Amino acid sequence: MPKEPPTDPLHGVTLKTVVTKLVTQYGWQELGERIAINCFTTNPSITSSLKFLRKTPWAREKVEKLFISMKRVGKTDEK
Repeated sequence: MPKEPPTDPLHGVTLKTVVTKLVTQYGWQELGERIAINCFTTNPSITSSLKFLRKTPWAREKVEKLFISMKRVGKTDEK
């Protein structure tokens, strides 16, 4: 029986990849405008953003939703 492909669009995608792709696509300024959280607007970095997002489920959910919507529009080559 063939294996079904995963239905979770984030399956196999790390949070670091998500944040990196979003920053590459939008830049820190626009990302901070789209998701108004300090880790994107005040001295932003991948490391500080990952630290915050791993501890803050509501913020991580917003970031993941933006990434999924970006993928649906076809703006990334991520699987």
